[in-house]
Amino acid sequence: MPQMMPMEWTMLYMTFLMTFLMFNIMNYFIHSSNKQMKKKGSININKMNWKW
Repeated sequence: MPQMMPMEWTMLYMTFLMTFLMFNIMNYFIHSSNKQMKKKGSININKMNWKW
């Protein structure tokens, strides 16, 4: 039945769209949010006093 073809394309599009969205959502939330905080160390600046 040719009149049913637009519905088939719509369902195919929706299937691929849902698969794509679920894949992206799973990849976004699968990473752990516990990032190791680096300790703020003091920056060692070696000052050299030049005496001309």
